[in-house]
Amino acid sequence: MTISYKSSATAEHPTTNHTYSPPLDSIFLLLPILLVPTIFLLHRIHKDYQAFLALGPGGTPSTPTGYLRICLLRLFTIRDPFQPPSLPLTLLPKTGLLNSNNLPQRHGPRPTVAGIAPQRQMTQKANPAMYETLSTEIQKLVSQNPEALYEGTSCFEKHSTGMFCSSTDTPQQQSAGGTLKDRDISSLMMSRNQQWRHRRTCNGEVCHAHPSDGSLHLTLHPADVKTVIERGWGQRHPLTRESWWWCYLRTVPTGFVMIYAPRDQKELECVLKIIRAAAWWVSGEELVQQKTQKREGAPVRRQVVEGCR
Repeated sequence: MTISYKSSATAEHPTTNHTYSPPLDSIFLLLPILLVPTIFLLHRIHKDYQAFLALGPGGTPSTPTGYLRICLLRLFTIRDPFQPPSLPLTLLPKTGLLNSNNLPQRHGPRPTVAGIAPQRQMTQKANPAMYETLSTEIQKLVSQNPEALYEGTSCFEKHSTGMFCSSTDTPQQQSAGGTLKDRDISSLMMSRNQQWRHRRTCNGEVCHAHPSDGSLHLTLHPADVKTVIERGWGQRHPLTRESWWWCYLRTVPTGFVMIYAPRDQKELECVLKIIRAAAWWVSGEELVQQKTQKREGAPVRRQVVEGCR
């Protein structure tokens, strides 16, 4: 005789689903695990924000909103600011004004540089007297070339004085004025159209200096950027990407570089030479001093540069 038993749990009392509630002990153990990294993250953000404020005024407002903008821009910075930009096949002229023969090697180690906008030199800063001398020399350069240059508030920095190129005539306007022959217009138009995205700068700004450290930002021919980096005088701005899509979002030109603050009179002469090279590249003309001479790809006016030997 076989006797079968039926489970009372399944037959008479069907099981019901219950929501699981973790014990309070588990919650209290989990809180420190989440709280410690959160506090550490907030501390890092606060420290980074204070470092951003310490850079001083610049193109980006010194506000939480400005800081968030910088955090976003960090996603698009170049990997190596000491890697020269490429030299496009269509770019004319192929060479700049600077080379190893007329720009000596900068002595000593490079300064420490931080930031994006603003970008500042943290060590080897110029003293106030050197900055005033640099500003005076830039003003002299403008006064000596009133038809080509003028001073104004920097379009990039918005807080410091910049030097701008006033030569903005198109080839058609130049032809109407009688400065170009008809047969030169088509070739010059093609050359300038090819070079536009490489020469483009904010309202024709050539350079601006930073009162806080004595460094400068300016735009150079790609070959001159290479020379400046190799000779130790500066480095590329973090946002000078060369991706084709970046040209639609670009905030600074491809050849935008930081030039380190001059430490003495000889270095000041070299920095002024670099500024003249920037004026030539932005305007397509060398600053007038003595004689006229053409360069391949764009009409330029030759300036004899002294110093920096």
